[in-house]
Amino acid sequence: MKDLHKAILFMTLSAIAFAIMNGLVKYLSDFSAYQLVFFRSIGTLVITTSLLIYHKIPLKGNKRGLLILRGVGGAISLLLFFSSLKYLPVGTAVTLRYLSPIFAAVFAVIWLKEHIKPIQWLFFLLAFAGVLVLKGFDDGLSLVGLGMIILSALFMGLIFVVIAKIGKQDHPLVVVNYFMFIGTVLGGLLSISNWKNPIGAEWFLLAVLGIVGFVGQLYMTKAFQIASTNQIAPLKYLEVIFTVIIGAFWFLEIYTWWSLLGILMVMAGLTLNILYKSKSSGKV
Repeated sequence: MKDLHKAILFMTLSAIAFAIMNGLVKYLSDFSAYQLVFFRSIGTLVITTSLLIYHKIPLKGNKRGLLILRGVGGAISLLLFFSSLKYLPVGTAVTLRYLSPIFAAVFAVIWLKEHIKPIQWLFFLLAFAGVLVLKGFDDGLSLVGLGMIILSALFMGLIFVVIAKIGKQDHPLVVVNYFMFIGTVLGGLLSISNWKNPIGAEWFLLAVLGIVGFVGQLYMTKAFQIASTNQIAPLKYLEVIFTVIIGAFWFLEIYTWWSLLGILMVMAGLTLNILYKSKSSGKV
């Protein structure tokens, strides 16, 4: 029970930090997604590497193959997510990215030999119906952005399963450090051809991007490592709520009733699945 309480706190802190990061990325959209991934990653990499050295924790980790897979999948997902924000309202993008549990469930069937019951497919269908409502009743919703964010969700689903597979065999800082190192290299190389020099306060905002990204990533990883995914995953949707508020008040984004209905359908379908799994496993 103590671990569960800590995990809930960690996930709440993570959701707040990621919502702030989402707003900053949207605000800094004049920079390429590659460059934003670079700054988000290198800012966190400096922190995680320093902490690992200070605490004398080996940087290489134990499950190196899984750590590399987590890093590559995370970097690709992040790049696609940042790219989609140029085409989609920030709240919509974050909502659709959290289709990732559906993909995580499929990967878990293949990799972890878990089973998906028929009623869970109904919950997944509800979530995907929400996507159709979002697109079908919002002519301004970009197909390019939609494709990017769904691919981002797919890679994020893979990440959840990899983190679960790593479990407690590696320190959370090691897991995050691999992700940030790969993100720094990938983002840096891809941004060389269209690099834009930050001016004035942009340097500060890009630095903050790395800090809040570190807080969100670390606490999400710690939460998934110490408690069941079914128990804490619903709290990820706090990020959606916080980000929709940021989008409405900071960027003056307009969410129609159809948009809000689609968002609620996605959140409801995924939350019902998590609650069902928790109940069936006796972890309500």
